[in-house]
Amino acid sequence: MAFPSPVFHLVLLLLLLHSPPCPATSGGSWSLLLPTIGISAMHMQLLPTDRVVIYDRTDFGTSNISLRDGKCRPKSTDCSAHSVEYDVLHNSVRPLMVLTDVWCSSGTLMPDGTLVQTGGTYEGDRVVRVYKSCDDCDWQEIQSGLSQSRWYATNHILPDGRQIIIGGRQAFNYEFYPKISSTENAPSLPFLVQTNEPNIENNLYPFVFLNTDGHFFIYANDRAILFDYVRNQVVKTYPTIPGGDPRNYPSTGSAVLLPLRVVQGKTSDVEVLICGGAPKEAFVNANNGKFDGALDTCGRIKISDPNPQWVMETMPLARVMGDMLLLPNGNVLIINGGSAGVAGWELGRDPVLCPVIYQPNNRIGSRFELQKRTTIPRMYHSTAILLRDGRVLVGGSNPHDKYEFANVLYPTELSLEAFSPAYLDPSSSKLRPSIISPRTVIHHGERMFIRFNVLCPVDPNLVSVTMVAPPFNTHSFSMSQRLLILDTGNTTVAVGESHYEVSVITPGSVNVAPPGNYILFVVYQGIPSEGIWVCIQ
Repeated sequence: MAFPSPVFHLVLLLLLLHSPPCPATSGGSWSLLLPTIGISAMHMQLLPTDRVVIYDRTDFGTSNISLRDGKCRPKSTDCSAHSVEYDVLHNSVRPLMVLTDVWCSSGTLMPDGTLVQTGGTYEGDRVVRVYKSCDDCDWQEIQSGLSQSRWYATNHILPDGRQIIIGGRQAFNYEFYPKISSTENAPSLPFLVQTNEPNIENNLYPFVFLNTDGHFFIYANDRAILFDYVRNQVVKTYPTIPGGDPRNYPSTGSAVLLPLRVVQGKTSDVEVLICGGAPKEAFVNANNGKFDGALDTCGRIKISDPNPQWVMETMPLARVMGDMLLLPNGNVLIINGGSAGVAGWELGRDPVLCPVIYQPNNRIGSRFELQKRTTIPRMYHSTAILLRDGRVLVGGSNPHDKYEFANVLYPTELSLEAFSPAYLDPSSSKLRPSIISPRTVIHHGERMFIRFNVLCPVDPNLVSVTMVAPPFNTHSFSMSQRLLILDTGNTTVAVGESHYEVSVITPGSVNVAPPGNYILFVVYQGIPSEGIWVCIQ
């Protein structure tokens, strides 16, 4: 392994000093978990075992972690791993064997807790890979599991527990996995043709969210539709986002479905937030050595409205290749990325080291709050996911077509960090709930009782319960990400010293909460408990 020279360290320090500033009073804190996991974390998925599947690509050359038991990849002299499983509780990794190329692929956690990952490139573009976590488990690969090549596609869990796979490079269609029959095909989706720009595309890794009516909100380039995948029909066409700048790969912004408030098992308003990206001309300019400033705007739209319109907001920092994550208290974390250029090999500049918290319930103009900066640039091929304890796991960054550790602007990054939002500050420990009556299996539309303790007297009006679906994260988008705020109805009562009980009605529809694993949190005054795993059936 090569290491940077002292001159290079000086150059990197100067670059970091010129990155966008963070105020000294910023919230949150950072910790380095592991200086290296052996691979660069291009894709990440949290599993219900509190382990994280992480993988890179198989054609970078050798990684910095060997396969177990002296194994090598078939028909290859490469005996290094390109996937690992990170054990959150023990802060350790073990190597996994992935056979075909998973570069820029996609995936979704299935209802039984299995990760089903699809596509990639070269010999892996139609492969389906399955990972079920256990001490000795490894990837299982299904050749020709897809009917179309899927590279830069987006997956989402379906209300029936299957997953839909939408788009990909030169794949203007969608398909399902698992398939109901061997004759199930890949219906065309003309919207992906309409949003495709020659030689740029700008519609890869489309932003896809399941609406509460069972249709999918699909955003690509600078526009969106509401899509009935059962009938293969566009139900609604949304206005073009103001400014008309692209938000999808390679002009990579990010997006979230804002928290869904569930009252008596039902929801009303459904909103999507899209932030960052790059100007129309940025991809062409970056390939010619000119790095345009990233977008500093967010668009918010109520997709459930009869006449939905975009409301634009301005972030405190422009950002391209940033990740957007739903936090247990209903806020949105914007993290990673750069402030100039686009996604792609060597095409991003000026890392944004400061995360931002977006508070969706505040009034416009007071929703953004800058957070404490990291010292590690997380540029192209970075990842971030929420952990059950409320921290955010951050890894990756490799804007090169191989591992590069010296004499480059942004070296390949093999480390894992954790960002701890301000709600984990020790000063809030007396307000932090602790769940003491976990339930592992719940059902739609039932009343659920949750016991918890808090060290200070509790105001019932300030207690909430949230459920977060753990997403698959890659290329600045978290697939199947979803947060539900359950109605507590002022039901919190004391049941002993520092002990309380709250009751909620679980989501009443698979369109609101698709079947599968969620992390349930009790939140008091914006401070979440450590979450517990629940499976809704």
